[in-house]
Amino acid sequence: MIIQRSPNQGPRRDGLRPSLVVLHYTAMQSADAALTRLCDPDTEVSAHYLICGQGRVYQMVDEDQRAWHAGQGEWAGVNDINSRSIGIELDNRGTHPFSEPQMRALEDLLRGIMARWGIAAEAIIGHSDMAPGRKADPGPRFDWARLARQGLASTGKDGASPKEVSAASFIEAARQAGFTADVALDTLLAAVRLRFAPWRSGPLCQDDLKLCHRISSKWE
Repeated sequence: MIIQRSPNQGPRRDGLRPSLVVLHYTAMQSADAALTRLCDPDTEVSAHYLICGQGRVYQMVDEDQRAWHAGQGEWAGVNDINSRSIGIELDNRGTHPFSEPQMRALEDLLRGIMARWGIAAEAIIGHSDMAPGRKADPGPRFDWARLARQGLASTGKDGASPKEVSAASFIEAARQAGFTADVALDTLLAAVRLRFAPWRSGPLCQDDLKLCHRISSKWE
C-alpha cells in the first residue's frame, strides 16, 4: 500500500464511526489522473483508498477520518454518508470489466476494513445505491456476485416476495432493503436493477420485488 495524503478530509461528525463502505469507479482515463484529482484541494473530493487496475492500492485518508466521496444521498434512512463510511475508488471508466488484480486487491482491503470496524457484508454498497439517479458507479460491469460469494457483499438469498406487483409494494420493499433516497419510481427501479440485475429492462415485474426481498430482512 502506498500512502499519499489528500488535503480533502476532516473529522467525522458527531463522533460517528464507519458503518458502511461505498464503492466507486473513477471514470477517468488513468489512475494517475484520478489520484491527482483526489489529492487536489481545489476539487474538494477525496476517498480513503484508490485501487489501480494492476492492483496497486493508495491510501489518501485515514479510516477514522471523513473523506469527501459520497456527496448527497442516503442509505437505510440515514444521511451524511461521508461521516458513516469508508470510500474506495476503483480505477475504471465504467465501460470495461474490472481487472483480476484489482478485484483481488479490493477483496483483501474489504476483509481488513470489515474486521477493523465490524462492518457487515450488507453494508458494502455502491455509490449508485445511496444516490439513485445521481450516480451510476461502480456500474453494471462490477462483479457484485463475486464479492457476495466471499461474504464481502449482500448474499442475495432467495425468499418469498409479495404476490402483488405494484409501485407501492416495490417502493416499500426497496426501502426495507436500504434504498431510502426520495426518488421517482423509475429511478429507484433502475438503481435496484443496476445493483442486482443490470441485464434487466422493461416495466416493473415480480422478479424486481424478489431482488428487494432478498436483502430487506438485513435492515429490519
